[in-house]
Amino acid sequence: MIQAKNIHKSFDTLEVLKGVDLQVSKGEIVSIVGPSGAGKTTLLQILGTLDKPNQGMVKVDGVDLSKMNESEQAAFRNKRIGFIFQFHQLLPEFTALENVMIPALIANQDWKKIKHKAKELLNYLQLGERLEHKPSELSGGEKQRVAVARALINDPKIILADEPSGSLDSKNKEDLHKLLFDLRDKFGLTIIIVTHDKELAALSDRKIEMRDGLIIG
Repeated sequence: MIQAKNIHKSFDTLEVLKGVDLQVSKGEIVSIVGPSGAGKTTLLQILGTLDKPNQGMVKVDGVDLSKMNESEQAAFRNKRIGFIFQFHQLLPEFTALENVMIPALIANQDWKKIKHKAKELLNYLQLGERLEHKPSELSGGEKQRVAVARALINDPKIILADEPSGSLDSKNKEDLHKLLFDLRDKFGLTIIIVTHDKELAALSDRKIEMRDGLIIG
């Protein structure tokens, strides 16, 4: 499903990735662990077309991302990849329902169908009573579940999660970890998670350790 070969990335004179090779199979949940500054988030951003490598090749579902221009990558990202971030990245002026709908609206899908699907996802995530609440009116766990629904709205095959439980308390962490595995089983997702959470990493199908811009285990 995801193949990366010899990925290098530098910011000015700082070499962040030093030749990373990675392969992730369809339906797999992989955690990427390691100390801060190891290059985990940079690698995730490159896999998700949010950044470009200075050298190397990334294929997602057989598609060579380097052969796409920026607008093609943006369309591919919108339709094929869902993102979950540590601090939710919800737009404060919009309701939970509206936040979930945004990626599908960007993809020019039918408004009525989008709204119906967003409601279904939020109901599935036990947020049916919070549709019209804005992020400031939601708990941390609720905001993260809205972010999960937003990641799923365009039926992506891949979810990329950057410290998804990093801002949550113990109970909400446990719930989110279970949810990620439930979602994999229900929607057939491939999930890559950057995390410092040892429990989440231990639950994953595979744990990859990074240090100093390289995969070491």
